[in-house]
Amino acid sequence: MSILNYIDTHCHLDGEEFKDDLNAVIQRAREAGCVKVFVPAIDLSSCQTVMDVCNRFPDYAYPMLGLHPEEVKADWHEVLSNIKQKLPLHQERAGGEASLLAIGEVGLDFYWSREFEKEQLEAFEEQVRWSVETRLPLMIHCRKAQNEMVSILKRYVKDLPGGVFHCFTGNETEARQLLEFDNFVLGIGGVLTFKKSHLPEVLPAVVPLDRIVLETDAPYMAPVPMRGNRNEPAFIRHIITRLAEAYGVSEETICRQTNENVQKVFGIQI
Repeated sequence: MSILNYIDTHCHLDGEEFKDDLNAVIQRAREAGCVKVFVPAIDLSSCQTVMDVCNRFPDYAYPMLGLHPEEVKADWHEVLSNIKQKLPLHQERAGGEASLLAIGEVGLDFYWSREFEKEQLEAFEEQVRWSVETRLPLMIHCRKAQNEMVSILKRYVKDLPGGVFHCFTGNETEARQLLEFDNFVLGIGGVLTFKKSHLPEVLPAVVPLDRIVLETDAPYMAPVPMRGNRNEPAFIRHIITRLAEAYGVSEETICRQTNENVQKVFGIQI
């Protein structure tokens, strides 16, 4: 394969799954053409592990801090208070420490349970306000909760700096609804390559290429033909190939456009 430069906008490199061979994972990513990776926190403890990984790979791995909806429990007020102290408006970064890229991974998830529905809604809205306050984009996780998510975002629509609707797997109607939010893009990952996925038809029908970014969600959601393996940033090559086929363009076009989209949303130079 020729070398294509791309960005993995969502990769949990701080996870236990990578603790034994992270250097090798990064090396394979670089060799495959991955020029940057964005690493989201999911809870208070991962805010530190994410920063550790990003400080270990400066100008390559970039941190996002937030509270994942599945981690929202009764103590969410205290957890968010602690995370907020790590945001730029509340703490000067130490010399040489990675600069915060976004608020994430945040959102709503009612797939398994609505036990903490009220808490999730309140925690998500609080973190949306952080985005408005800091001007950092949002990395949004949403599962079985699009109507509730959209309702909250609409309250801040004029002030939102933008962001990513991570792991989009929806239909044409859902895509159109999300694209109404200016400066937001859809994160496309391994699901695109799955046999039963409708994304190869949905995306070209309603989603312009300038509203898409690439992601793995590693170590999860490995694309075909790597399903069953631990996912990693090097595997995005398979997603690029499938996107190029779906849109009828070259792989170079996919990489160039998605990189431009990343620059627009995150204000980061490639």
